[in-house]
Amino acid sequence: MKSLLSCLLFFNVLCFLLFALDKRKAQRNQRRIAEKTLHLATLPGAAPGAWAAMLLLHHKNRKAAFWGITLGLTLLQGAVLYFAWPYLRAQL
Repeated sequence: MKSLLSCLLFFNVLCFLLFALDKRKAQRNQRRIAEKTLHLATLPGAAPGAWAAMLLLHHKNRKAAFWGITLGLTLLQGAVLYFAWPYLRAQL
C-alpha cells in the first residue's frame, strides 16, 4: 500500500511540474508541451496534480475541451478507485 501511495504522489508531483513548465513556456513564448502529453501525464492517477496546477497556476483555465478531458480522466480514476477499493482494503 505504501508503494502505491508513493507512486501516486510521484505521478501527481510530476504532472504538476509538467503543467508548471508548460505555463512558464507559455509566458516566455517558447515551444509548449503538447496537450496530449499533459493528458497522458494525468492518466496514471494524477488528476489531483493536474487540477491543482490548473487552479493554482491558472493554466488552461479558458479551454473547455481541456477541462472536459481532464474531468473525464478524473471520473475514470474515481471509478477505478471505487471498484479497486475492496481489494486495496483487503491488503491492509
